[in-house]
Amino acid sequence: MFDIQYSKQAVKFLKSLDKTLVSRILMKIEKLKHDPISHNSKIVVGYSEKLFRVRVGNYRILY
Repeated sequence: MFDIQYSKQAVKFLKSLDKTLVSRILMKIEKLKHDPISHNSKIVVGYSEKLFRVRVGNYRILY
């Protein structure tokens, strides 16, 4: 199990979104906490560290 840390920018962005979309995003983040490499995760190229992304609607979660 992993810890979740939100940046100030992420918190500000989540506060600006619709509550139903925020709940979908937070639910997906909680699932990633227990299963970090899910079947729909993709590797993001161009970074020195290993970075993954997963989509929630029109948005992407980078972790």
